[in-house]
Amino acid sequence: MGRHVAIIGAGAIGVISAIEALREGHRVTLIDPGEPGGEQAASYGNAGWLSSHSVIPPAEPGVWKKVPGYLLDPLGPLAIRWSYLPKALPWLIKYLLAGWTEAKIEKTAVAMRDLLKDAPLLHRKLAEEAGVPELVERNGVMHVFPSRDNFDGDLGWRIRKRVGVEWLELDANEMRQREPDLDPRYKFGVVVEEAGRCRDPGAYVAALAAHAQASGAEFVRAKATGLKLNGNKLAAVVTETGEIPCDAAVVAAGARSKLLTASVGDALPLETERGYHVMIENPEVGPRNSMMVSDAKMVVNWTNKGLRAAGTVEIGGLDAAPNWKRAEILRDYLVGMFPKLPKNIPASRIKMWMGHRPSMPDGRPCIGYSRASRDIVYAFGHGHVGLVGSARTGRLVAQLVSGTAPEIALEPFAPARFL
Repeated sequence: MGRHVAIIGAGAIGVISAIEALREGHRVTLIDPGEPGGEQAASYGNAGWLSSHSVIPPAEPGVWKKVPGYLLDPLGPLAIRWSYLPKALPWLIKYLLAGWTEAKIEKTAVAMRDLLKDAPLLHRKLAEEAGVPELVERNGVMHVFPSRDNFDGDLGWRIRKRVGVEWLELDANEMRQREPDLDPRYKFGVVVEEAGRCRDPGAYVAALAAHAQASGAEFVRAKATGLKLNGNKLAAVVTETGEIPCDAAVVAAGARSKLLTASVGDALPLETERGYHVMIENPEVGPRNSMMVSDAKMVVNWTNKGLRAAGTVEIGGLDAAPNWKRAEILRDYLVGMFPKLPKNIPASRIKMWMGHRPSMPDGRPCIGYSRASRDIVYAFGHGHVGLVGSARTGRLVAQLVSGTAPEIALEPFAPARFL
């Protein structure tokens, strides 16, 4: 028999979990204080990549040597705010240890490959169900490098090959044919043809939420503050406007999931990686393909709203004000990549955004049951792969709620690994 499932969070993972739970015959209530796909949500501002090959955790061997630089450079690709360091330190230590050896990274890559494989196809099917097939494209993505040596020296690509990722390599001439407007300093590239992109992540999530509601989900605009248990059974989700009785709950509140898990005694090391994007409306030129730029650590992607560059990581907590200079650096890199772009684009055509990636220190999300009750399912902490990972995560959530065997092994994602 179906259960009443309260899903906390109406981002990509929450709304897809709602669709999949409804598909399995459950009654669903979605709980979120904001508008699905709105500017306040991480789902709105991400790069829009459906990169099923994004299996490498952020930390790699030797990254500990760079920590002093992260502290000294507030504008680097990864920055740590001094004022937040005491709070972030336990997470940072786990983060460094998780990437200490190549074997640890490969273990994560194997698990993440299971989670992300076929994601563009899964998203395409969801977009078709929601009536927005034009928002999901399965046409590959490109990585560009200043030289072949930059690629050959990258541990991540060697591991990707070992876990089954395939790609097409491009020399300088082949890159020029595909990307005539790209600065000629980039002389080597790879195309991962299995990957895809989303033309408007915010609109996509909004359409999925509307599809969930049209299929029977109830949407409650409220902030969840905790979970109420009766012994080891779930009684209700507690919100600022009252309790919502239910017999199953899914915590998919992104970077704000930590307080909810703590309310039932699960102290999980969730941190926010603050990410920025800059978008140029009506750009004169740009890439023909979506691309990751190796030296800038950013993704460049055409969206329906303009040319978006997204990336960088800032460890500074949920409450600190944005450092918009970080977005300005993305803008400058973007203009430098495409010499035909005007150097003085009017400010009215440039939009900047900052949001919160929910990240676990080992680069793997938490997907599984709470230690306090099997009525509570956790689905958060996807870091840089929240959008691409949401399609299979939603299916896994529905399987956990239904008590059926999950379609992939969940031991690598078990919340208990931190408890």
